[in-house]
Amino acid sequence: MPKPEKVRAVAELTERFKTSTAAVLTEYRGLSVAQLAELRKALNGNAEYKVVKNTLSTLAVREAGLAELESFFQGPSAVAFVTGDPVRVAKSLRDFARSNPALVIKGGVLEGKLLTPPEVTALADLESREVVLAKVAGAANALLARAAGLFQAPLAQVARLADALRAKQAEA
Repeated sequence: MPKPEKVRAVAELTERFKTSTAAVLTEYRGLSVAQLAELRKALNGNAEYKVVKNTLSTLAVREAGLAELESFFQGPSAVAFVTGDPVRVAKSLRDFARSNPALVIKGGVLEGKLLTPPEVTALADLESREVVLAKVAGAANALLARAAGLFQAPLAQVARLADALRAKQAEA
């Protein structure tokens, strides 16, 4: 019979997997407590980095409908449960792994889709949501300005034509 605290832990992990926009699984073997604290700080409110037990996590991903993640729970495992922008979290993990090679990205899940380590890295190479929205807004603004210019051009031509006709009539 499972212990009540383990049942609660599995239920909590299951809920985290279900409610997070994404989850990135890592191996943290060789990282000090100070380095883990630095990593948590680097995630800056976009994710919660939690060291997990493999057996409990395996049960949780099954209950959450993410059974394909089971194979990632080998060795010391930790999960970054993403609550903010997944791109920022992937960038933070990638950058931290560059300076701390002991952190290994095992894979993850984004909106129910399994991510391999190269896909997590590719996600990190994307621009953040704010940058993409700013680019879209800038492009829309440019199109509106161009349209306004096109609408004003015929009026300006009519004004120049009327001015030329008035000048010609004044000469005659």
